[in-house]
Amino acid sequence: MKAVLCSQYCGPDDLVLTEVPDPAAAPGEAVIAIKAAALNFFDLLMIQGKYQIKPPFPFSPSAEVAGVVESVGAGVTDLKPGDRVVASCGHNGAREKIALPASAIVKIPDNLDFDRAAGIIIIYGTALHALEDRARVRSGETMAVLGAAGGTGLAACELGRHLGVKVIACASSDEKLEFAKAHGAELGLNYGKEDLKEGLRRLTGGKGVDIVFDPVGGAYAESALRSIAWEGRFLVIGFAAGDIPKMPLNLALLKSCDIRGVFWGAWARLNPDKNRTNLEKLVRWAAEGKISSHVDRTFPLTQTADALNVLAGRKAMGKVILHP
Repeated sequence: MKAVLCSQYCGPDDLVLTEVPDPAAAPGEAVIAIKAAALNFFDLLMIQGKYQIKPPFPFSPSAEVAGVVESVGAGVTDLKPGDRVVASCGHNGAREKIALPASAIVKIPDNLDFDRAAGIIIIYGTALHALEDRARVRSGETMAVLGAAGGTGLAACELGRHLGVKVIACASSDEKLEFAKAHGAELGLNYGKEDLKEGLRRLTGGKGVDIVFDPVGGAYAESALRSIAWEGRFLVIGFAAGDIPKMPLNLALLKSCDIRGVFWGAWARLNPDKNRTNLEKLVRWAAEGKISSHVDRTFPLTQTADALNVLAGRKAMGKVILHP
């Protein structure tokens, strides 16, 4: 089968498309013929050796896949060949087939296409865990979402609205803000034109935001923290800007606020039953049209480098999908 491989830490243009042996289903596993593989910003960090998880070489980028079960191993009773499924794989999605534990695989209904299904697990799984488990959001609260037009930011906008939160989308262009407003945000703040801290205070009547959802990091993180309300919660999602900010802890003291880390991958491994319940709920919401799982663009496997460069240039609004 064809696979895109990273054999040493490199940039997108140095990845190699090659042939590797087809996988076989071990006991408790199923082989998925991949129809869509979703990319995330951390795929760039992973191939560069800058991510906290470092798979052994060679590996393929892409941590979530959707497709059709091709075969099952001994002991697998809840899946069969032909089932339409989605799964989180951590890495190795940018290839034609993959063998995964059956426990990691979730069935999808016929009315949910593979492209949208592939983009559900990580961004919506992360956002739902962040809002429900870490922030413990309450209906009527206000949340600022940084990088609101990106994958995880967009998921936070949609889920925030669904959970009764007033969402303020924060992004670097008016185009991105309009996009976020079409997907759940009530208000928008262009931090390319207006100071983020002062803008969030203005939009909240001086109170500040109850929750900051930050998948970006970099220079805007501290400004967002300075805009937080009394006993607010700052959610550390990731560092798409590349720089990990160093936050003055006196701000946490002065606002009596919490800085809460959100490491969905580790949480999912430690809480597999709760995570599976979340994923099944998200699949159902996507099929019902309650969340968009918006696909920005698709690429064939041969253009994986181009797809990753779209993410590197922060050009995507929604998910970028590969078609093996």
